[in-house]
Amino acid sequence: MTDFPTPRGTLTPNRPLADITWLRVGGPADLLFQPADPADLAAFLAALAPDVAVFAMGVGSNLIVRDGGIRGVVIRLGRGFNTITVKGDLITAGAAALDAHVARRAAEAGRDLTFLRTIPGAIGGAVRMNAGCYGRYVADHLVSVRVVLRSGEVTDLGAGALNLGYRHSDLPKGAVIIAATFRAAPGDPAALASVMADQVARRDATQPTRDRSAGSTFRNPAGYSSTGRADDVHDLKAWKLITEAGMKGARRGGAQMSEMHANFLINTGTATAADLEGLGEEVRKRVLQQAGIALEWEIMRVGEPITQTAPAED
Repeated sequence: MTDFPTPRGTLTPNRPLADITWLRVGGPADLLFQPADPADLAAFLAALAPDVAVFAMGVGSNLIVRDGGIRGVVIRLGRGFNTITVKGDLITAGAAALDAHVARRAAEAGRDLTFLRTIPGAIGGAVRMNAGCYGRYVADHLVSVRVVLRSGEVTDLGAGALNLGYRHSDLPKGAVIIAATFRAAPGDPAALASVMADQVARRDATQPTRDRSAGSTFRNPAGYSSTGRADDVHDLKAWKLITEAGMKGARRGGAQMSEMHANFLINTGTATAADLEGLGEEVRKRVLQQAGIALEWEIMRVGEPITQTAPAED
């Protein structure tokens, strides 16, 4: 790749990504673009050659970037995309606004988005993954999203157009979320603050929040029956399946399945992306052998592994 548009924001070639992901692993992006504002992003994408791949990255909270890095342009939104406004029962947040900040700002205004308080990451990722906690999901509150399409066109999409499901959304390929609008029920600010404080305390007591992790590693399987009867269908917890498969605390290189919460994959300090992904795949293999259930990754894995070159023969 040689010719790129000249934006007002920051364009950095061959930019290592490890330091901007929560797991602190991963190779470089061919190009990292940090747009100044939505107009800058739209103009850049409109001028960018259509065959150049684009990957929108938030704060890297739910992500493994492989050791070989990402080919194409990685777009990371910053201060020009983190405003939060409240108008009646509608809360509009920029895609770079942290979930916790949105929850607190809504509560201060007497609106209940408390479920966002303990979800790691920013609003763009929360929408893309239909994030949820304590039985509530983005889908329960989302009204619309504003996106910049790969063509550079800025458009608004209603929540229904995203087909939100469990940890899933249908966004147009290459689209970058720049803002989202939610509808929230009223609540007493002090009571909402108390709810969030309790949520934080419960999270810290049960999850390895002081370790380098990316939150839950695998999705909770749904719709399984141990007897085959329709009235026996139930959801399962990934952490329980991992524990029963003997993989709680398992290690590979610098990667470990947390001793505190079996569904948290952590970097103990020296892990590579290959360590983390390899351990996760070993967990999936063992759970499939033990329980006959194929766990699905919740953490997004992107980029390329490092290619091992065979030594030259004499």
